[in-house]
Amino acid sequence: MPPTLTLTDRLRIERTVLLLDTHLSDLPRRSRLAKRREVRANLRDAAADVGTAEALRRLGEPRRLAAGYLAAEYGDVAPRPSWTAALLCAAVTMGVAQALVEAATASYRSGLLAADPHLQGTVHWHGLSYLSGQVTFAFSDGKSTTTGGAWTPWVYVAVLAAGVLGGRLWRLLPVWRGKRTGISAGAQ
Repeated sequence: MPPTLTLTDRLRIERTVLLLDTHLSDLPRRSRLAKRREVRANLRDAAADVGTAEALRRLGEPRRLAAGYLAAEYGDVAPRPSWTAALLCAAVTMGVAQALVEAATASYRSGLLAADPHLQGTVHWHGLSYLSGQVTFAFSDGKSTTTGGAWTPWVYVAVLAAGVLGGRLWRLLPVWRGKRTGISAGAQ
C-alpha cells in the first residue's frame, strides 16, 4: 500500500498545479481543467513512489511545462490579446463606476429631501472621493436639478487598467512577444 501524502505534500502539489494553471490561462477552460487534473494525478502518483520533492523536481518549472502545452495546442503562434475582452472589461468598469456615482447622487438628494421636503436653493456636495467631482443640487418648487459629478481621473485609470488586464493588451509590446517566443523555443 503506497504511503499517504501529508498535508504539506498535498499543498506543495496543489501550489504547483495552480501555478501551472495561471500559465495555461490561454487554453480553453475544458482543456485547462483536463491538464490540471492530469498533472495533479501524475504528481500524486509520483510523490507516492519517489517523494514529493523528487516528483516536483522531475516535473520541472511550471512555466516551461505550460509553454509545452500551449505549443502543442496552438503551435508556434503566441497567444494574442483580445480586443473584445478589453472593450468588455472597460465597459463593465465604466458601468459600475457610473452606477456607483448615480446611486450616491440619488441617495444624497433623497437625504436632503428627507431632512427638508420643502427645500429651496442650491446645495453643494463634494461627491464621492476618487470617483466623482463636486455635485450641485438646485431645489425649486419641489423639483431638483443636478449638475456636476464628473468622473475623476482615477476612474479613467481604472477603466484603462481593466481594459489592459482584461484583454491582455501587454502582449502587443515587442518585449512580451520576445519573451513568449523564447519560452516556446526552449520548451520544444
